[in-house]
Amino acid sequence: MDIKKEKILLSAYEKAKGHRKRVKERFLKNGPESFTDEDLLELLLMLNIPYKDTRKLARNLLSHYKTLDKVLDAPIEELSKFKGLKEKSALPLKVIKEVARRYLKNKALKSEYLKSPEEVYHYLKYEMQSLARETLKVIFLSSKSKILDIEKLFEGTITESTCYPREIFTKAFEKKASSIILVHNHPSGDPTPSKEDIKFTKNLILAGYLLQCKILDHIIIGKDGYYSMAEKGIIENLEKEILPSLK
Repeated sequence: MDIKKEKILLSAYEKAKGHRKRVKERFLKNGPESFTDEDLLELLLMLNIPYKDTRKLARNLLSHYKTLDKVLDAPIEELSKFKGLKEKSALPLKVIKEVARRYLKNKALKSEYLKSPEEVYHYLKYEMQSLARETLKVIFLSSKSKILDIEKLFEGTITESTCYPREIFTKAFEKKASSIILVHNHPSGDPTPSKEDIKFTKNLILAGYLLQCKILDHIIIGKDGYYSMAEKGIIENLEKEILPSLK
């Protein structure tokens, strides 16, 4: 390598080194709230890509995927095709997503109770909104509405033929739950419930009345939001339809 080229590379290295140092100092001094998504992604990439300015790579990733959560959801094989991002370098992006998922789940389990469907959505959206298949999770609650557990029970289209009420309530009895919240995703991105979703919920409400385990809500997570059957009055209306048949 000639002296001129070596000086150019050294100068570029020193410039990148100085920039990386300033980014880290700004994070420590001003906190993560002061960082944009691009800033955070740049800093995250720095952890496993030494000696380089990762700003351009962070910008390219966000330009392609549009949002930070979609960058984290992207398959590692796809991420590693970006210039400057090999499979090993992309690994922290997948690790941070799993850390976030476990953090939110543990935080939910430590909560005394869930205040609203929106809170349920915020706890589970990063885990469920990008799933390629419909997945049903059940939140089991005590008589005082304390979270006992959150468990994935079924994958596939949410119907009675794939999701057996017996298994849901068997789990509820094992955990000594007094009520449950159903949560599932729509891979299409539209959280509006289908006729099958409502029929499935109605039958579970009926079974819950008979088994003394109340269905509090059925929340559907979509691409950019959620649909709560309790908030929309569907749970209440289904209960009104069912109650006369039990008298």
